[in-house]
Amino acid sequence: MNSFKAGFATVNINPPLGIGVSGYYVPRFAKGILDDLEVSALVLTCNKKKIALISVDACGVDECLVNAYTASIEKATGIPASNVFLSATHTHTGGLLVPTDAFAADEETIRRYGAFVGERVVDAVALALADAKSATMGYIVGYAPERVAYIRRYKMKDGTTWTCPPINDPNIDHPIGTLDQRVNVLRFDREGAPSIALVNYGLHADTINGELLSPDWPGWMKKTLDKALDGVKCIFFNGAEGDVGSTNIHPSGGDMNDTEISFDNEMKSPGMARFIGRAIAGTVLQVWDKVCYVDVDDIDILKKKVPIPANLPSAEDLPRAHEYKELHDAGRDDLIPFTAMELTTVVAEALRMCRLENGPENFMLPLTGVKIGSVAMLGIPGEPFTDIGVGIKEATGWDVILPCALTNGNEGYFPMQSAYDEGGYEARTSPYRAGVAETLIREGKAILDELKK
Repeated sequence: MNSFKAGFATVNINPPLGIGVSGYYVPRFAKGILDDLEVSALVLTCNKKKIALISVDACGVDECLVNAYTASIEKATGIPASNVFLSATHTHTGGLLVPTDAFAADEETIRRYGAFVGERVVDAVALALADAKSATMGYIVGYAPERVAYIRRYKMKDGTTWTCPPINDPNIDHPIGTLDQRVNVLRFDREGAPSIALVNYGLHADTINGELLSPDWPGWMKKTLDKALDGVKCIFFNGAEGDVGSTNIHPSGGDMNDTEISFDNEMKSPGMARFIGRAIAGTVLQVWDKVCYVDVDDIDILKKKVPIPANLPSAEDLPRAHEYKELHDAGRDDLIPFTAMELTTVVAEALRMCRLENGPENFMLPLTGVKIGSVAMLGIPGEPFTDIGVGIKEATGWDVILPCALTNGNEGYFPMQSAYDEGGYEARTSPYRAGVAETLIREGKAILDELKK
């Protein structure tokens, strides 16, 4: 008899208005709610093992909060903290979960909200566990349509590297990298209960901007699928999105419909979120009825800490870094001689240098592998570049592999070696030395190999 079961739940996590909005280096404060923020939980059980897969509408969930949330889950549900796979969708219009210098005056509100989200995470897991029903699982890979995603790093004709250059800038030469347009879909059909769709695709959830709270395009994708598939429940895990955005730097036709160019040179508006959410939902709809069903006779999860050298600043760079940080903290970015994404880059780089002025020499990053029969998930605690996801997907012995960003941590960008050679926002601001991506690929594959045993 098949002992495999799946349960699902979604709960609301809207914060109080006025809270700091996460995602940029420009302070924003929530003035309204465009769409509800949520926590979704998928609990899988098989042969007395239980695993909780959780998706939180937040820019990121720091490891300190992950540890607190997972301990509370274990206490309330009996699911071991080590068996929790907790990811952020990476929306840039969600409430802050931990205080930062820019929002110091709002510290108590932010701490209360972080605690509230932890309570709701526990509720979602408890409800999903109670909802567990006998299930079968199928998998399939679809492909996102054009006009949805773009590599956002560009080599310029003057030899420099830019992240998000201005629209139609004549200095743009070519994008640096190749998109991975695969949309991974897992389908869980359950006895006497709605089916569950697990969707995995790598793209920044940063298409709205402003001070209205929203789960961004993943929210639109979920509610579109809910309507189109007559109540099917959906949970989303962002993929390797570190160098992937949604702006076409050479727009044509109707690309500018219902959107505008934001302060950081990107196309952003609620209309962009709607467009991308519907487009990815359309990909899921195209393949939903053709999944390949597989037996799930075992599930497992494995977490491992990996040492990564820190990207420490040089003594020569620190004076300028402190100058820019002091100007930024004082709200005087206008005195820093850069604009748009260049300004964001030098500010973020300065903050990275100041933060690492006294070390540490190394970071210990948690990687999390999940086995669901012949399907695997690999959680990375930050924002991996596309090629990290591609490299992990090359691990052998699995029907499909789902790389998941911002899982069990929120530890910054993980650029490829080539990005450090070329420059650009992600490599200049990453707290990790060149080689981090290649290490994550190697160690991620090793975890997946161990899970196969």
